[in-house]
Amino acid sequence: MARHGGLRRIGLFEIFNTLLMLAVCFLTLYPMWFVLVNSLNSPEQASLGTVNWFPSELSLASYSVAFNDKTLMNGFYITTMRTVIGTVVHVLFTAIIAYGISKTNLIGRKLYLKISLITMLFSGGLIPSFILMTKLGLYDSFWVFIIPSMYTFFNMVIFMSFFRTIPDSLEESAKVDGASDYGVLFRIVLPNSMAVIATIALFSAVYHWNDYYQGVIYIHSQELLPLQTMLYKIIAENSMSFMQQQAMAQFGARLPGNSIKFASMMVATLPILIFYPFIQRYLVKGVMIGAIKG
Repeated sequence: MARHGGLRRIGLFEIFNTLLMLAVCFLTLYPMWFVLVNSLNSPEQASLGTVNWFPSELSLASYSVAFNDKTLMNGFYITTMRTVIGTVVHVLFTAIIAYGISKTNLIGRKLYLKISLITMLFSGGLIPSFILMTKLGLYDSFWVFIIPSMYTFFNMVIFMSFFRTIPDSLEESAKVDGASDYGVLFRIVLPNSMAVIATIALFSAVYHWNDYYQGVIYIHSQELLPLQTMLYKIIAENSMSFMQQQAMAQFGARLPGNSIKFASMMVATLPILIFYPFIQRYLVKGVMIGAIKG
């Protein structure tokens, strides 16, 4: 009887865990599904504000307005360029620093690590950062998205931990053949570090794609606003009048503001959702790098 009672308790526990995970999955996925359904609904149905599991009347009117909006598409272009350039520069610059720091014979290595650690734990705040960007000539410039994010201490530690796992014999053989330190890095170390490179590239790309804050603080020109900053302003300021005028000219009707908001949110979210699953496996590898010793 005791054995059967224990098995029954284990079975109930597994059922409870399964139901709990299903509930968490539902709470995670439903907001995105809600936005997708309402963006695909007809303008009349979207204006009612009802909750539907599927579009009552399928319509692509909101997406047509979003893709025909030159300002929104310019924001999409800025975000794409920022993500590509920012990711490449961040990976390259961080890898170079991490390779040098990974060498125990580097003069002042401990001092560099302590200074970098302080920058990760503390910051000057918004006003000093704004003054610094202005003095450097980065205010209202595309490079304000790239230069401040060239290096992060956390990603450098991940790179450094992985570089330490590469056998010294490979580097010594390359130096015997006449390779310089940069030659060893680009010809030996980085080609054998594709897993960590993909991980850091994922971290950086997701940050650049999702960030809206820098556009709010440091960008004044409408031509340099990223897509996420534009979406933030659309939602926060309810600035839909221009896109609604486009809808009236195109469809002869005024589309509801919520319908256009939902379509804009999907345009901003779908690219990273499509891209993420292909390199998700590298995320686990990157987190585990340096965590297991032996």
